Amino acid sequence: MAAALGAGSGSAGPPGLPNSAPGHAALPAVAVWEWQDEFGRWRPYRGSVCSFIEQALQAPAQKGRRSGTGLASSSIPLGQADATLAPYVIDIPSLMQFRQDTGTMRSVRRHLFAQDSAAGQGIVWEWQNDEGGWSPYEMKVCVFLEQAFTHGHQHVDLSSLGYNYDLDLVSLVQTNKTSRFRRGIQRRMDTPYPVITATGSLHMAVACSCQQCLLNSGTGPITTRYRHSMINLPSSSAVPQVSSRTAALGSSALSFVPYNKPTLSGARSAPRLNTQTAWALPQPMGAGSPSPGLSASNGVSVQNLPVEMPKPSKVNQALAGGVITSIVQMFPFTGWWKSLIASMMDTVTVTPSESEQVVRRYLEELRGAPADEDCIICMEKLASPSGYSDTCECKTIKPDAVGQLTKCQHAFHLLCVLAMYANGNKDGSLQCPSCKTIYGEKTGTQPKGKMEVSTFTQSLPGHQDCGTIQIVYSISRGMQGPEHPNPGTPYTARGFPRYCYLPDNEKGRKVLDLLRVAWKRRLIFTVGTSSTTGESNTVVWNEIHHKTEMDTNLSGHGYPDPNYLDNVLAELAAQGVTEACLRQ
Repeated sequence: MAAALGAGSGSAGPPGLPNSAPGHAALPAVAVWEWQDEFGRWRPYRGSVCSFIEQALQAPAQKGRRSGTGLASSSIPLGQADATLAPYVIDIPSLMQFRQDTGTMRSVRRHLFAQDSAAGQGIVWEWQNDEGGWSPYEMKVCVFLEQAFTHGHQHVDLSSLGYNYDLDLVSLVQTNKTSRFRRGIQRRMDTPYPVITATGSLHMAVACSCQQCLLNSGTGPITTRYRHSMINLPSSSAVPQVSSRTAALGSSALSFVPYNKPTLSGARSAPRLNTQTAWALPQPMGAGSPSPGLSASNGVSVQNLPVEMPKPSKVNQALAGGVITSIVQMFPFTGWWKSLIASMMDTVTVTPSESEQVVRRYLEELRGAPADEDCIICMEKLASPSGYSDTCECKTIKPDAVGQLTKCQHAFHLLCVLAMYANGNKDGSLQCPSCKTIYGEKTGTQPKGKMEVSTFTQSLPGHQDCGTIQIVYSISRGMQGPEHPNPGTPYTARGFPRYCYLPDNEKGRKVLDLLRVAWKRRLIFTVGTSSTTGESNTVVWNEIHHKTEMDTNLSGHGYPDPNYLDNVLAELAAQGVTEACLRQ
């Protein structure tokens, strides 16, 4: 890995970290250690935990200078820094976090920020989760928010960071731009992250020109804003701005949010998406091939796209061959006959797969692609071949074919939409990656369970004129299926049965009917990582908020809440569950 980094004072760092490169001035920086969740987001450890990790790396080096050895610790138990992290151990050679009681492993990395950034000052920005606790934003988001806050900006749009949120820094409210659901945010002081000595450029702002942004901009599809704003961006002392070219783009480039969909890998642009961090610790090389987890020689790790394309039937080929031979023998083989025969051969031998039929059902092929518009799935120009043409072979869709969704009119490479569909649930529905318009009937990955409904006369605060509807959700632990993050791995189901409440009035009953539809479509819950406990492979809520308390709303999960019914109706509509579903 091409990185020049010293973790301590002077030019020498602890073993396992590259020393300072000659010719580069050493700069003070703060080191933030982060772990990666199943959505590809990097979640920071607390400053005290990061200081412990740095000390653990530094101690063997200092001891080695005295003894002549200097071998770094191969594993670091995090429970010694934070009792709540007792099950976790970081394995330094492989840069993996290992949970001892479940065997779960996650990638970790060491990310550097300027000393005057939010990380260096110990400032953390957090959002209120569904359980009423507070979860930190990614550190790059914290740095971005703190820069805006210190410069007096009242509103912040997180589109440039891949989030579909607007933040009000005065009222401390985060708003989902699609569903309009609002939740609280907070800014608090915590332990500053450890100061180290580094060489080269640091992470200064959104998509800056440092190695970390250039080589580690995320694991999911990136937005046009990322692709065209790698240079000429402000330093840490300036407010992040967007390049003029990006600002002129349509809303399709600004509203794309990569979460909730599996990462599409294998495109020509994948090296920009799926990389090892430039500041990661180098892994030891064996006598044979590189150890698992090492990137390719150019520092890029690219997975193959798991798209299955149909092969022509041998029976159809044989039949087609016989028909063509007979026609050739019976009629003169003139030029226009050649075109006719070729088209007949294609018609007979190529049968579109179900996935291709879904793509053709919802998109109309365009004859001329817009010259200056990007496909936000592969990030190639629409006038150029699809970024998935190297890994996806399809007889019925050409690499340069461009289609337009029939409702929202957003355009993409047809092959890119096919790859996106093949990486999803393959339930016959499509969702526009730009505006989130749903085509067909969207289904989710909710495990099997039971939904029970009852009513009683007690009123909810704010709804004294009616009784209460009680919903009870019951889901048991089980094994993950092919639609889940880790097929074949057990999942847990904490906190079930879960009790939820609605007012027993006209709007409350409408919400109940729509929730029944969402339950049948497996949209209420999913399998993922708990935002409260950090536990992975567990059943969690799936962006349709429920009220789990009756008598108080101090946690945000109870009553009174005059906006709740409207909020949940908007969230259901964002999942394709509307009043029109009740009339079917």
